[in-house]
Amino acid sequence: MSHHFEHHVFFCLNQREDGKSCCGNLGAEEAFNHMKSRIKQLKLSGKGKVRINRAGCLDRCSVGPLLVIYPEAIWYQFRDNHDIDEIIDSHIQQGRIVERLVV
Repeated sequence: MSHHFEHHVFFCLNQREDGKSCCGNLGAEEAFNHMKSRIKQLKLSGKGKVRINRAGCLDRCSVGPLLVIYPEAIWYQFRDNHDIDEIIDSHIQQGRIVERLVV
């Protein structure tokens, strides 16, 4: 089975109205923008390469902020752009899972 993208990344960007913890309140939007920008800078975006997408709630709010990378279905928790850079450098570019960030 062929995949349209080598890696398809989904960021939970959910924003809860009730004030409960959510990825949207924990810097997910900024991390999404950083990854999208860096993937473009590295010329890794496009068909057959990497796609970065927004997602609604991924239903794991207690461990957010989160992103998931397919087709591997690896769930990552991140805190800052350094974590995002490590995911790009290790997982996306070298195929090595960043174990310390896996949920």
